[in-house]
Amino acid sequence: MTIDHRREDLEPVRGVLSTAVYPLQFAVDLPIRTGRWIGEYLASHRELATQNQQLRQQSLLANARVEKMAELEAENKRLRGLLDSSSKVGERVLIAELLAVDMDPFSRRIVLNKGTRDGVAEGQSLIDADGIMGQVVHAGPFSSTALLITDPNHALPVQVKRNALRSIAVGNGSLQRLELSYLPNNSDIRVGDLVVTSGLGGRFPSGYPVGTVVSVERDIGQSFAKVLVQPSALLERNREVLLIWPAQRPQAFDSVLLGESINQ
Repeated sequence: MTIDHRREDLEPVRGVLSTAVYPLQFAVDLPIRTGRWIGEYLASHRELATQNQQLRQQSLLANARVEKMAELEAENKRLRGLLDSSSKVGERVLIAELLAVDMDPFSRRIVLNKGTRDGVAEGQSLIDADGIMGQVVHAGPFSSTALLITDPNHALPVQVKRNALRSIAVGNGSLQRLELSYLPNNSDIRVGDLVVTSGLGGRFPSGYPVGTVVSVERDIGQSFAKVLVQPSALLERNREVLLIWPAQRPQAFDSVLLGESINQ
């Protein structure tokens, strides 16, 4: 040992012994390394699973926020349209939201979140950014019921903007159709004509868009032509409407009911 300490003559022997002992050292250390590797793998797996779950939740939340932003953007666009429409109206206006829709397939009624406490009264007309929607038929303290112009019991005086030809627009229960009643076959009306409120009767202010003529059928065997109009207002897609008050309330009103309106 003294000689090896001074001259290192046993270094080759030490190398041989180290090589011979290495497999034994590796075998002894292998379970420890394996356990450490398994522990690190399981910890990494749990961490990755946790991160993946968190990312899924964040992605779901982000998607929900994006959808909410899209809905808010659409609502903002609708409200801007209503506000722009109210600036063109010139009368007192009030924005109301839909609370419910009548599920009766033969009725076109909606419930609004404004009532007599807000100044709403029966017979008041409502519009959207594109045209006439209908009128209030019942007003309670906190809500009111409105009849859309496509309801079979609704009729309103109108005129063709191009030539001031007067008629009555009657609802027929269809979602997107009105019918102009009592127009002779020789009437000057054609597809594409814009129909607006005439103001007769006093309930609807004059000049508001009602719809566009989409069909004119003239049958020589009939006294009157069959004229169909597509409403300008988005009757089945609006969530907000505009209630308007005319500058001066007339003495007479056109009736909600078709028979009474025609008699007037």
